Amino acid sequence: MSIAIEIGGSKLQIATGDPKTGTIHELYRYQVDKAQGASGILEQIEQTLWDLHRVPKAIGIGFGGPLNHETGTIATSHQIGGWSDFELKKWVQERYDVPVVIDNDANAAALGEALFGVGRTHKRVFYITLGSGVGGGMVINRALYHGTVPGEAEVGQLALTKTGATLESLCSGWALDAKIRALLPELDEQAPLKQLVGNHTFGEARFLLPAIQQKDELAIRLLLEHADNLAWGLSHVAHLFHPDIIVLGGGVSLIGEPLRAAVQQALPKYLVKSFQPGPEIALAELREEVVLVGALCMLNF
Repeated sequence: MSIAIEIGGSKLQIATGDPKTGTIHELYRYQVDKAQGASGILEQIEQTLWDLHRVPKAIGIGFGGPLNHETGTIATSHQIGGWSDFELKKWVQERYDVPVVIDNDANAAALGEALFGVGRTHKRVFYITLGSGVGGGMVINRALYHGTVPGEAEVGQLALTKTGATLESLCSGWALDAKIRALLPELDEQAPLKQLVGNHTFGEARFLLPAIQQKDELAIRLLLEHADNLAWGLSHVAHLFHPDIIVLGGGVSLIGEPLRAAVQQALPKYLVKSFQPGPEIALAELREEVVLVGALCMLNF
């Protein structure tokens, strides 16, 4: 039995599974209590592994934040306190005395999609997660690309203007929520997007797809603007790495085919002629289990 763990800013997932097939057998999902910080997450991990009543063969961890994958030391978390300079690999090995591999959660997700998701038939796979933040990972010939510590493929930090706009500031879930929130007061009360959002004051982006399905003109315009910004950012990925496929993951990717198709259509205009039409744009297949599958896959290397 191998263990996969995803430590995020809002959720903790722990699973048992098979690294060779990427199959998850048992899955435990918890909401993170930010007030309890890193110590609360560590206590939950200990309790869950204790309740399994089995000794794991190895443990793979995808962590939501910058880290040193060679030493397993966390640099920091942008959402949860208590992680700065924490030696997570050492902490786990002291308790379980098994092989432990730790990497950034976007890297883990990239490996999962490249080996057992939509990228499995391609040699060069770039994965971008469009969630509360934006992260990325590159897999070449079934192995993660690693730059110099502390990280690589931080696509969310691409500067798209000289005045500070980054791909994350324009294309994250939070950015899309804020854009919708700012426009709602201008809408007619009967507008589908306004009716769908109602009194919700967060997560407004999840209503974009049903509004588009109702032919809401503003929703369609927002989608096209979002896809255009995303395509502009991904053109840099194409020029640097020229992957076979770019995989869209994370909560914003749940908009689905309308988003994928709009990005695919917008991308070529930002590429040099010799690179056109550019990489295939695809939606992630592994959804909420993608980091866990990738964490299992890391144990094969």
